[in-house]
Amino acid sequence: MDAAAALLDETGDERSITLRSVARRIGIAAPSIYAHFPDQPAIMLAVVRREFAALEAHLRAAVREAGNDPRDRLYALCRAYLGYAYDHPGRYRTMFGGLWMPTLGNSSLTEEELTTLGATAMQILADALDDCVAAGQSSAADPQLDAVTLWVCLHGLAHQHAVTRIFPWPEGTVADAIITRVAKLTEDPAPLAGRQPEGRPGP
Repeated sequence: MDAAAALLDETGDERSITLRSVARRIGIAAPSIYAHFPDQPAIMLAVVRREFAALEAHLRAAVREAGNDPRDRLYALCRAYLGYAYDHPGRYRTMFGGLWMPTLGNSSLTEEELTTLGATAMQILADALDDCVAAGQSSAADPQLDAVTLWVCLHGLAHQHAVTRIFPWPEGTVADAIITRVAKLTEDPAPLAGRQPEGRPGP
């Protein structure tokens, strides 16, 4: 898994991760891998699961460090999510589909293994939004649905920053606007120190 993740970081392309390239990286014969992983998608699934565990730990740490205010925790969580996407673009793209995602029946992977990826991270976001509702800081009527909507918007923002090199981003922070509006927050967010929500200097 370390070898596959290193190849992904170096190339930014999951197509570079084959049984042969992983075996070459760690100095073993490719057939030796079959004792542990039946095929290349199984290696990728293991890598992606490990990255989601790292993302979940990152999000939980951001929530803990944000303090007791639910709104602040939601903002910190969303900023941490974007920061992870910007800091690990290759891994992030692979986590959310990428080219490695096989068609069911064409690999050893099952539907449950694929459809449950990222479920815990999504629940962390839903719980944070639900806390805002309970504290009277959000008017969301369906925190689970609005959490998915918020994630889709954050994911789109992360993707656009990754693929759009020249774009006249408006003044202010697009991430703050997304969080405030999609999460239906009823109070203005307190300024958060640290990195910009978009993960880079500027708007």
